[in-house]
Amino acid sequence: MQSIGIFGGTFDPPHIGHLILAAEAQTQFHVDRLLWVLTSDPPHKKDRSITELQHRLAMVKLALVDAPGFELSTVDMDRPGPYYAVDTVKIIAHQNPEAKLIYLMGGDSLRDLPTWHDPAGFVTACHSIGVLRRPEDAVDLPALEMKIPGITEKVRFMKAPLLDIAAHDIRERIASNRPFRYYLPAQVYAYIQENCLYRNSENGSKSLQQ
Repeated sequence: MQSIGIFGGTFDPPHIGHLILAAEAQTQFHVDRLLWVLTSDPPHKKDRSITELQHRLAMVKLALVDAPGFELSTVDMDRPGPYYAVDTVKIIAHQNPEAKLIYLMGGDSLRDLPTWHDPAGFVTACHSIGVLRRPEDAVDLPALEMKIPGITEKVRFMKAPLLDIAAHDIRERIASNRPFRYYLPAQVYAYIQENCLYRNSENGSKSLQQ
């Protein structure tokens, strides 16, 4: 049975931390295809503006150049919002009825899963949930199991380098003229420079605050 990893996000911008996490998941979970699901307007980020979709789409495409097994998925872009993870997983499952679906997330997302839209339905729709743990995540699986029965058997923890790289920090670095070149794939860095992203409110970069 084919195994498909689902890696969702706004990717604003996509950075090397994203690529390292995806590569580790691909290897450790024996993923045949890893889908990068670009979300156009995530419901949990209504408190901040996000770079225009055309720019984020272009950057993800550039980040995935020469990345075997990585694919851009437009499942969220091809439908109207709101863009809930449970719906994304169900659509991908419908498109790939014979595949096992592994949803990738960080430990902070796992901790906050009870606040997601239909968390029980989300857990049921996933064959497994791949989680990158960090020391500060403080994930309490027994407590989560009380709130979302069945989640414990779905969670698979992943070992990966603890890289302190975040998209919001990269945006802030660019805005304040601090070094950011080596946090990004070369093609993404060049695209940001060419389009003057994250430096001001023009050219599609709206807000630098998360």
